Amino acid sequence: MSRRERRVAAARAKTASSAAPADIVALMAEADYAHRQSQGERAEIICRQILERVPAHKLALNLLGLIYQESGRHRLAVKQFADAISSDDLDAVSHYNIAGSYLAMGRRDQAAAHLKTAIALGMGEEKHVEEYVMQSPVIVGCIGRVTDRLNSPLQQQALFDRRDLALIADDLFLRCALESTLLHGVSLELFLTHLRSALLGLADANLFAPNQIDDEVTGLFCALAQQCFLNEYVFAQSEAEGQTAARLRDVLQGDIRAATAIAPLLLAAVAAYFPLHALAAPGTLLAMRWPAYAVGLIRQQVREPLEEREDRDKIAALTTIQDRTSLRVREQYEENPYPRWTANRLAALREDTRKQRGAAHSHQPGPIGDILIAGCGSGQHSIEMAQYFPDARVLAVDISLTSVAYARRKTRELGLRNIEYAQADILELGVLGRIFDRICAVGVLHHLADPLEGWRILLSLLRPDGVMRVGLYSELARRPVIEARGLIAECSYGATAGEIRKFRQMIMRNWHEPRWRMLLNNADFYSMSGCRDLLFNVVEHRFTIPQIAAFLDEQGLSFLGFELDDSVIEKFHRQYPGADALTDLECWNAFEAANPHTFRSMYTFSVCWKTPAPR
Repeated sequence: MSRRERRVAAARAKTASSAAPADIVALMAEADYAHRQSQGERAEIICRQILERVPAHKLALNLLGLIYQESGRHRLAVKQFADAISSDDLDAVSHYNIAGSYLAMGRRDQAAAHLKTAIALGMGEEKHVEEYVMQSPVIVGCIGRVTDRLNSPLQQQALFDRRDLALIADDLFLRCALESTLLHGVSLELFLTHLRSALLGLADANLFAPNQIDDEVTGLFCALAQQCFLNEYVFAQSEAEGQTAARLRDVLQGDIRAATAIAPLLLAAVAAYFPLHALAAPGTLLAMRWPAYAVGLIRQQVREPLEEREDRDKIAALTTIQDRTSLRVREQYEENPYPRWTANRLAALREDTRKQRGAAHSHQPGPIGDILIAGCGSGQHSIEMAQYFPDARVLAVDISLTSVAYARRKTRELGLRNIEYAQADILELGVLGRIFDRICAVGVLHHLADPLEGWRILLSLLRPDGVMRVGLYSELARRPVIEARGLIAECSYGATAGEIRKFRQMIMRNWHEPRWRMLLNNADFYSMSGCRDLLFNVVEHRFTIPQIAAFLDEQGLSFLGFELDDSVIEKFHRQYPGADALTDLECWNAFEAANPHTFRSMYTFSVCWKTPAPR
């Protein structure tokens, strides 16, 4: 599918909103059909009829913009897409489409800004970011050559010629994706791994003549280095490749000590293999002038990590950490804070939308004043709760200072002021002396030495009319993970970066085996911290629905329902249509037995006390 066809397909994600009048819906369907039949003039006339009645009709504006775009009238197209964005600034398709016209007009900065917004919003409903990247025929051709060598040792090979590199470097969408989101998929990772190797060879060959390399290619290398930092250098590398990267790192370190000018190509080559903040005196890099394409790399790999490092000493410790398992878990997440994330979709939500989502998310009719996020990690849950409930006071705790420092920086970036962060062990939180309207413990209890004891301690902090949100691993859904962990133990793989890379390569070489499909479809597989959390965790407990039900009965808790995609809920309803079935754990146990991948992420659900007392 061409880029034009891709934009057209994206614009057809939805043909009308449920609130539109029936005749408007029919007109939009007619315009869409005319457009698909290459009857541009007819489609334009119908779109104008719609806009005369509903001037802010997003779909008509978008389709009209596409009609202008396809005929080369990009200024008019930009006007229509901009109006569509004004109508709904959270529409990824409109941002993607306006970028196409800005790019055609040579306005790459504006195009990049809208592409990054589209990526942050998830690229609409039809495709993932990776699918858009893979639409490039150049990238697909390179991937074909790379995958032909999938079972060969990784080595320097002429998989990319200068023309390939120039075309790849000119792919603005790829550049934006590399800089702003963690990319997934075996084929794409193999492509990026070999691209990095090729660019390293180019940098090494031109170490003393970097100006011979086009700025666009150097900019591509900077973007790829940002992707490598996001995935924490999970890509495989040959011994010779590692030696070359280490030698260039020594050259860069010497230039930093001498305070001499540094070629951006050298900077990118090193940053694609080693984090720049780990160099001696990395702050020196902040004082240097860099071309625009390297500024983001310096911010990501130097300024932000140094800010987090300085912030660690400011984080309060609410409890001691004495449990042996807790100490081992802390060590893991100090080394690999999880997850390393970039964009936060909620940051763009209007206040009224946040409040609506918060009300739907809370299960609580009254005001929510105090929220505890137990095991906040790198801050996603705490930030989401602070945005859902802007009037609440959020206390977010985690055992890892590195994770909390990351969360604090992301919170400052978003301008949120209602979150207090601290270090604490859940098993020691009984001494806190506070109670909360809402407690979130998603993805943390199953890493405690005694998950149920940790759950009881958190419940002791929950108000009588409060709600607790919990996330626990499913014994049934984690079978592929259990099998992988067994193989890791059998082969004596350790939890070091090198060992994790070796294990991943073994799985990727056998990507066609059905037993590894779940792992390879899991986003966590494609970063060092994610893979360590998924497969190499210090401790992992798993649960069944009957075990959860028994604990709820023991504690006097009511089950309020699982959080699942609408498609899963619809499937469940077809089998269990009763009004109370959604909160019937016996029904869910039977459903999971028949559909073992239902909770492949985890059981995520909310509970409350059976006999709440008034405040």
